Amino acid sequence: MENYNQTSTDFFLLGLLPPSEVGLFFLSLIVLMFLMALLGNLSMVLLIVLDVHLHTPMYILLSQLSLIDLNYVSTTVPKMAFNYLLGNKSISFIGCGVQSFFFLTLAGTEALLLTCMAYDRYVAICFPLHYPTRMSKRACMLMIAGSWMTGASNSCAHTAYILHIPYCRSRAINHFFCDVPAMVSLACMDTWVYESTVFASTTLFLLFPFIAIACSYGRVLLAVFRMRSETGRKKAYWTCSTHLTVVTLYYAPFVYTYLRPRSLRSPKEDMILAVFYTILTPVLNPVIYSLRNKEVMGALRRVIQRIHSVKM
Repeated sequence: MENYNQTSTDFFLLGLLPPSEVGLFFLSLIVLMFLMALLGNLSMVLLIVLDVHLHTPMYILLSQLSLIDLNYVSTTVPKMAFNYLLGNKSISFIGCGVQSFFFLTLAGTEALLLTCMAYDRYVAICFPLHYPTRMSKRACMLMIAGSWMTGASNSCAHTAYILHIPYCRSRAINHFFCDVPAMVSLACMDTWVYESTVFASTTLFLLFPFIAIACSYGRVLLAVFRMRSETGRKKAYWTCSTHLTVVTLYYAPFVYTYLRPRSLRSPKEDMILAVFYTILTPVLNPVIYSLRNKEVMGALRRVIQRIHSVKM
């Protein structure tokens, strides 16, 4: 490991990629995926905002998911790319705290938002007559606000802790962003109490929501199986399968990474798993939710026609 200045207050991100042609190739792929994520999620947000037919709870929640992913991928990838290209692995103490705060806020909010989206589909399929009252726009906005506030509050607590603990070992973080567990391993104090809170927080924000989503979709699939309309069954199966794909790609690597004890964790494995929920999921979400979605494609055609008519 490189010998970094121990007296500096800066941290050093060791990064994911080796300084070689292979590393540059994979960085190019990551940057391409980053641009795809920006374009895809920004397009989804604008499309849902511009088309009134998509101003329903399902798509309002989806617009928030795209907004989160848009910021999510911007929190980690640009800094990683600049550090690699410039050969400068440092990140300031405050910069590391800011990156950690936004990452944890967006991660917690997305986990709760995915649960809200599962509840939306559960009510729509299992209790269609009650859907207008249970999932009104007011209820939808309260869910969104609650998800953001809870995610930010959780993030504040963790960020405040990591900014106040003493770091007397190497400040080289074996990761490509300021991940809390990777930072805590550098502390020169016993952190087992805090690691217990990380376990509890992960259980609260990831494991419990995942169980709730699994239970809700179990009920949904049972209700879909009983449908008489084949068209309705296909549409419901498609909606559920897309959501479950997103949930699996997001929750599984997160839960596996954060619920393991430190003795069983591997920095390289943690970084590879982090690629799934920081880069891959933001790229796939707009594709998964728009592909074969007639409402989204119809909205896209209407917006394009409106833009074309204005130009004419």
